[in-house]
Amino acid sequence: MSSRLSRFLVLALVAGIAAAPAAPVSRFYAAVSMTKAQKNSSTPLDSGLYLRQADGQWTNFGPRILGVTSLATSPVNPASLLLASADGVVRTTDGGKTWRKTTGWEVADVRAIVFDHANPAHAYAATAWGPLRSTDGGASWQLAQQGLARLYCQTILTDPASGGHVLLGTEDGVYASHDGAVTWARTAFPAVSVLRLAQSAADPKLLLAGTQGRGAWLSRDGGQSWTAADPGSATANLYAAAISPHTATQLAVGGWGIGVRVSADGGRTWADRTAGLPAKNVFVLAFDPDVKGRLWASTFEEGTYYSDDLGRTWRDGGLYGAYAFDLVFLPPAP
Repeated sequence: MSSRLSRFLVLALVAGIAAAPAAPVSRFYAAVSMTKAQKNSSTPLDSGLYLRQADGQWTNFGPRILGVTSLATSPVNPASLLLASADGVVRTTDGGKTWRKTTGWEVADVRAIVFDHANPAHAYAATAWGPLRSTDGGASWQLAQQGLARLYCQTILTDPASGGHVLLGTEDGVYASHDGAVTWARTAFPAVSVLRLAQSAADPKLLLAGTQGRGAWLSRDGGQSWTAADPGSATANLYAAAISPHTATQLAVGGWGIGVRVSADGGRTWADRTAGLPAKNVFVLAFDPDVKGRLWASTFEEGTYYSDDLGRTWRDGGLYGAYAFDLVFLPPAP
């Protein structure tokens, strides 16, 4: 082979690599209410679900309803989405082109919603009136209250490593189900209100809980036992809790008046990382699955910020004026 032909093939290969499309990135949503400058309107044009675009701008997505609190996608069909709201559960099966409410008039104040990745047809919702379960992908819902001492709940997650294993944060601590939310049993957690649950993707046995007035709690055995985690926020109301999807060593909690606190050693030590944020009132934290080490924080009405050095410095991420309920990363659109 001539040297000229060899150089041509090398250049063609390099050009092909350079021209190859970038790897798909997650869909990044924020469920918010624009409370700082709420506009009077027959429809809530400035609240609901927002989708972050590639240029960093946020655009409205989905139905224009108030009280949107979270979003979940089917593990087998990215076009199937369930939206949690103050008015119930709203569902789309075509990627958001059309939406239909799938709960009745009696369902309100839905706070969180998840699919069971081990049982893709199963979905679960936490509401102010007790949890719900669906066995048909969110098309219909049933009460799921057996075994609960108190019904109020606002955080729920499923264990991707164990089908039917569901953890529910209630005002009476954390409850667990091993039969797909048919029955519940109390875990060894204090009888306090649980505001947020997070699970490590790197180590599914590692769980983090934020509570009302009792700070952060950790479980290293999948939720069977719990220990107080951070003395610096031991009496705080922690509305936010997050664990990096890339490593079980990076954790973060946040709350009203406490700002953001992070751990780089799996919860053994914690540091205040509020400096650089415009407010110490934080309601949501989320680690970015596409940018390793990136932490997102949503402050109360002062905007969303992100950090690439575990909170040592922060950059403006938009959504000024928003009261955020959740930041959700979903798989790429089909």
